[in-house]
Amino acid sequence: MSSRTGLTRVLDDLGATLIDLVRGDPGRATDIGGVVIHDPDDDQVLPPSALVLGVGVREPAPLLALLGEEGAAALVVRGPIVLTAELSEAVDGSGVALLGLAPGASWTQLAAMLRSLLAEGEVDPSETLGGLPAGDLFALANAVASLISAPVTIEDRSSRVLAFSGRQDEADSSRVETILGRKVPARYTQMLEARGVFQQLYRSDQPVYIEGLPADDGSLCLPRLAVAVRAGDEFLGSIWAAVRAPLSPDSSTTFGDAAKLVALHMMRQRAGADVERRLRADLVSTAVEGGAGAAEAVRRLGLADQACVVLALALAHSHGDDPAAHARLLAERQQVADALAMHLTAVHPRAAAALIGDVAYAILPAESDDRALRIATDFRNRIGNPVLVGVGEVSDGLSLSRSRAGADLVLRVLRAGRASCSVARVSDVHSEGLLLELSDLIAERGDTLTGPVARLIAYDRKHSACLVETLGAWLDAFGDVAAASAAVFVHPNTFRYRLRRLSEVGEIDLSDPDARFAAMLQLRLWRPGGA
Repeated sequence: MSSRTGLTRVLDDLGATLIDLVRGDPGRATDIGGVVIHDPDDDQVLPPSALVLGVGVREPAPLLALLGEEGAAALVVRGPIVLTAELSEAVDGSGVALLGLAPGASWTQLAAMLRSLLAEGEVDPSETLGGLPAGDLFALANAVASLISAPVTIEDRSSRVLAFSGRQDEADSSRVETILGRKVPARYTQMLEARGVFQQLYRSDQPVYIEGLPADDGSLCLPRLAVAVRAGDEFLGSIWAAVRAPLSPDSSTTFGDAAKLVALHMMRQRAGADVERRLRADLVSTAVEGGAGAAEAVRRLGLADQACVVLALALAHSHGDDPAAHARLLAERQQVADALAMHLTAVHPRAAAALIGDVAYAILPAESDDRALRIATDFRNRIGNPVLVGVGEVSDGLSLSRSRAGADLVLRVLRAGRASCSVARVSDVHSEGLLLELSDLIAERGDTLTGPVARLIAYDRKHSACLVETLGAWLDAFGDVAAASAAVFVHPNTFRYRLRRLSEVGEIDLSDPDARFAAMLQLRLWRPGGA
């Protein structure tokens, strides 16, 4: 990783808006090895020169000493921070820089921005576009801002901020809110839509000048100059500059030309991400499937010496069968898989995730499935998409296929609606999983229903009776006639008559525990509405 991903670079790109240097020497950390969320209940392994996110940390001094021993580069805690003599001494003694996260900024957004910067740092600096490292949108945003002397943002098709320049303090409150939220606020988007701004951007290759929008305090925001970013006919996003007046013709032309260079960088970044994603997916797929290449895949992922848990995640809904809905579903699956990868990387730097078919698989270094369950539940609660997550059993890095099989089984149980939760371990759905596996065996062998239950089903169909329902209620109530009759809303005497009748029709001895077990199992596997 190049020196462009040092702490100084991070502060240059994200400082003043998202994070501030409270104390420490950022020049000491020239090569950040990863971003880690601090977990006080876990013995974490930090990558070299880690940037640690102290979510919920109120007293950073003790943590700084520990991080100094681990060789961390910096600790980020929620601002504002009161720099006491004790805290200053802790920073200086540990050699770990202390950073403050701006009030109102989200930890998720900061982790995403940092991950973006680290990914850009992995681009070969010898590969350039327009004199700038290929795919480095932050450097490009700064270059455009310098050319037109105005702070800019680069946004995608959904008005999400991909990168921003320095000098954002020269803009206004709406720009700060946009960067803190990493997306243009909905109320401003609605006003822009009402003014027809987006329609102008879609139709024109020239910059569009937008008069200042009303802010919440009644004042007007600074005017904006926006230009569409396209690759051929594809609309990739846009560049937005906060200006005080219309630009000169030469500056406006320069701003418009910059969109062509931004398009090249965005396409390069997307192509690089696609290649990396495919390589990652191949390694994860090989590792969790087992076989001859699994050991090498695990080694390349850096997980050979780790106790790991496999997670299997799928969307809890579908979008229909038409081509447009199918395309949206594919995009949503990839988006969720990418979000899972980002979330887990922040938890453990060696975690790996990839979309394989319609399931996102993740390999999470963890000593217990309890911790994996907490992490998966936290992800489910944070993400907007409804998802189902199966948590496999703990295994060593060379036996991941067993953990993957368990995660797959749990996911099948959740998809079948057999559990009331949306995130579960193998032990949480043991009974339901066993029934599914028995159903698989029955289907594979082509078995048909025989014996007492088959006779009762045939009788009910011919006579419109309810002997199967009676048997199921009695078995579920452990032979308690009062409870069983109440469950099916009949008088106990009527229920007793039906019991005698089903014993005769089904030729079943209800006093025989083996007969009762066989009937209960058959009802679970074959009864209409059952497995």
